[in-house]
Amino acid sequence: MALDATLLLAIVIVTALVFDFTNGFHDTANAMATTISTGALKPKTAVAMSAVLNLVGAFLSVEVAKTISGGIINEDGLRTEVIFAALVGAILWNLLTWLVGLPSSSSHALFGGLIGAAVMSMGWSSVNGGTVVTKVLLPAVAAPLVAGVAAMLATRLTYRISKKTDQKATAKGYRAGQIASAGLVSLAHGTNDAQKTMGIITLALITGGVLSPGANPPLWVIVSAGLAIALGTYLGGWRIIRTMGKGLTDLAPQQGFTAQTSAATAILASSHIGFSLSTTQVCSGAVMGAGLGRKGGVVRWSTATRMFVAWGLTLPAAGLVGAGAEFLTKQGSWGIGLTALLLIGGSAVIWRLSRRDSVDHTNVTADAAGAAAEPAGVVTTAIAAVSPPPVAAAAGPAPSVEVKTTIPAPPQTVADPARPAGATL
Repeated sequence: MALDATLLLAIVIVTALVFDFTNGFHDTANAMATTISTGALKPKTAVAMSAVLNLVGAFLSVEVAKTISGGIINEDGLRTEVIFAALVGAILWNLLTWLVGLPSSSSHALFGGLIGAAVMSMGWSSVNGGTVVTKVLLPAVAAPLVAGVAAMLATRLTYRISKKTDQKATAKGYRAGQIASAGLVSLAHGTNDAQKTMGIITLALITGGVLSPGANPPLWVIVSAGLAIALGTYLGGWRIIRTMGKGLTDLAPQQGFTAQTSAATAILASSHIGFSLSTTQVCSGAVMGAGLGRKGGVVRWSTATRMFVAWGLTLPAAGLVGAGAEFLTKQGSWGIGLTALLLIGGSAVIWRLSRRDSVDHTNVTADAAGAAAEPAGVVTTAIAAVSPPPVAAAAGPAPSVEVKTTIPAPPQTVADPARPAGATL
């Protein structure tokens, strides 16, 4: 017996909002990690501010939503079950990367799931390859590089300008600037990422015959997507915040300000021309650029490498899960039910595993796992091998009082109590 079309459409909409929720807590780090790590805002205050601005940003544009609802996948012959399968792949990948604290791309997880499910359902002809290349893959490569270079140059310029100023006053000013730039990133995140869920729900409504092809998202879709991503943002993806704020590099307020400003500029510009950009990749690139822009700054490349690997795996991994989910949904109502159970069960297992090493607002500013163990570079190791240890290190810290040396005196008899056992010089 086939599942009722209205019920299936309702399941897809709810699942899309769940994905939007995971997108919110997965990507909170994009806006607030540097602000929290530099102490510009307290953790709970930061995520609350980000949640409100995510909601506001959802109303600023619909260009990205139109790219998803009518650009990546051919709408002709597309079944609602395909969208459900795509969301399953995206949600599970989001949760898995959140568990290990890696800032992967929620956007690419969604695209991967959608492409994999569509190919399983209708073959490769269902995917608009040109749109995928120009509006997904090329921005994925270019955007983090552009944001990283911009952040690096801005950081160097900032330090040069403030070189002769009072450092304490300068840091205070840049913390205030960080709050403003973090708000801009949150606004940009809501503008870009909430639209992806709007696009998915609009696509489902088109395939269900509720909307005509090419239609804009209805107001209720915009509101619900904005609320879902704002709620996820408020709960905070603390694991990824710790990685972005402490695991990649150690940031000063100047660096946090330049990183966030560079990222927000790139995201907002791409949103208004319809590029479905990964805010995670842009913000990560900006953080690394800011780390390299400060003299003596270090990027922890072991963490960065794990992050790059996750970026590369996101599209194919979510695509494989989406294709597997679509294979099940093609079997009928029981396949749809089994897919839903697998999604719920997998999410529950990941949640239980996350409780073994809980990260929340109370310990989010602690060093990320492995950050302190970053190996020294080749040059640093070589210098240490040929250089003698500093005198202070060999002899211990310099005392703050007069040094007194006790020299043992010759053995005395017990009958001479007036003479001490040693002489102090």
